[in-house]
Amino acid sequence: MTLYFLKDIRQSYAGRTVLDIAELALDAGNIYTLTGPNGAGKTTLLNILSFLSPPSAGQMTFNGIPVKFNAASLQQFRKSVVLVDQHPILFSTTVFKNIEFGLKIRKISRKKRNRIIQSSLSMVGMKAFINADARYLSGGETKRIAIARALACAPNVLIMDEPTANLDIENQLNIESIIREIHRQHNVTIIFCTHNIAQGARLASQHIHLFAGRVTDTEHENIFKGEITALNGRQYFRIDEKVLIPVPATDKRETKISIHPGAIKIVDRRGDEPVPPSLRGKVMGLSVEKDWIRAMVDVGVLISLIMETNEYDSRNLRINDLVDIEIHPDGITFF
Repeated sequence: MTLYFLKDIRQSYAGRTVLDIAELALDAGNIYTLTGPNGAGKTTLLNILSFLSPPSAGQMTFNGIPVKFNAASLQQFRKSVVLVDQHPILFSTTVFKNIEFGLKIRKISRKKRNRIIQSSLSMVGMKAFINADARYLSGGETKRIAIARALACAPNVLIMDEPTANLDIENQLNIESIIREIHRQHNVTIIFCTHNIAQGARLASQHIHLFAGRVTDTEHENIFKGEITALNGRQYFRIDEKVLIPVPATDKRETKISIHPGAIKIVDRRGDEPVPPSLRGKVMGLSVEKDWIRAMVDVGVLISLIMETNEYDSRNLRINDLVDIEIHPDGITFF
């Protein structure tokens, strides 16, 4: 069943369009991951889906009901959707009272409030912190209490902006486990924003990628800032003195590029030094993502590439292997 349907949604600030979505449909009961470079419009989209800010133009329906972006209409929709911010703010009181606040507003009885709070804290593994002072929680604990506070409101949709940002690996894995369990037990529609492509692949059944405010089928990754330089009659994008990436002809000088991970190929090594336009680097990470293998290669900067499983098998690729890579210019976008 279609939960959200967006048509010709645009958001502009000071004459600059930051979001331009021709059409987007989200079904109930799925986990969606939202990815894209900084400034792609991810937070803007989450705020619109959370009914916290109206778009500049366009139409949206929720559960088949047209959304009118006025205070009276939005109030009913906001009861169904809860946003957990990237940097959640807790009240300077106990964990119990932080979670209780939203339940009081909904006029839920004291007895029922107690039961809901206990259950929500159990879901995120924080029941022992029920009487703790929220001011002294760690970053990971604060994120989990914020999720419990959202869950206590029994939303139909749980939206999370970078739920594992700035957390260590242990806390990241804890929150990933919590997201899975919330979805399994409550069948809540979950939409979460992340820069961690592998995390999105692990958790989500559906993927939305934004680039320059638009939904794209092609993932733009490997975002770098640098300058265009000429060498031996060819143009290169210089990230630093050692990293030169061949690019299509352009009149730009200082610019940003994105490199599609599918345009980066591992090539056979030809000698002790890489032969231009090859770059040599060390494999720092490998992960399985649906029908392909993702490799993270450190060539002076960290570059992400994807390959078919049969290529991975034939190369017998391992962590810490030295590899040469080449980047096809057609996979480079200037912006």
